[in-house]
Amino acid sequence: MSAFPGSPYILAGLFLLFVATTVAGAVLAVSTPRIIRSVIGLATSSIGLAGLYYFLNSPFLALMEILIYVGAVCVTIIFAIMLAEPDEPAPEGRRGRTWAGAAAMLVVSGIIFWGIARLGLTGNWTTVAIRNTDGRVERIGVELLTTYSLAFEVISIVLLVAILGALAIARVGRHREE
Repeated sequence: MSAFPGSPYILAGLFLLFVATTVAGAVLAVSTPRIIRSVIGLATSSIGLAGLYYFLNSPFLALMEILIYVGAVCVTIIFAIMLAEPDEPAPEGRRGRTWAGAAAMLVVSGIIFWGIARLGLTGNWTTVAIRNTDGRVERIGVELLTTYSLAFEVISIVLLVAILGALAIARVGRHREE
């Protein structure tokens, strides 16, 4: 049973909306020179990804995506921005983006996308048996610490790196020598 009952056209429209939100947020996050807009792009992309998780019948993972990335990582980065000096001069010798660099990034992104799409379409994917998950927090905790412990640890490392990055941004702003 799907999380979204209804017409296949409505489901396709919702899926495309979630994909468009994810991609638009990611493009905003990497293309803008202002860090606050990049954080907004990251939050938008995370919300779109949470919609995709919910679309795939994983409401707990969708909620964790919003809580961890939007609620923790983005808020931590915003606090670091607020703690940094507001009128820092631009670094000397900073070059603007070149067309060659943008084209190289586009080619590399296209190759990665093509490889992942080909793997997804032609890979020999086995069907996983559906477990009896009743949605209790106790059962989710057991699954997180046994079956999904690697993903749980990776998420904690990502949070640690985000906090350290936010602290590094804040520290540079406070201890700048003049």
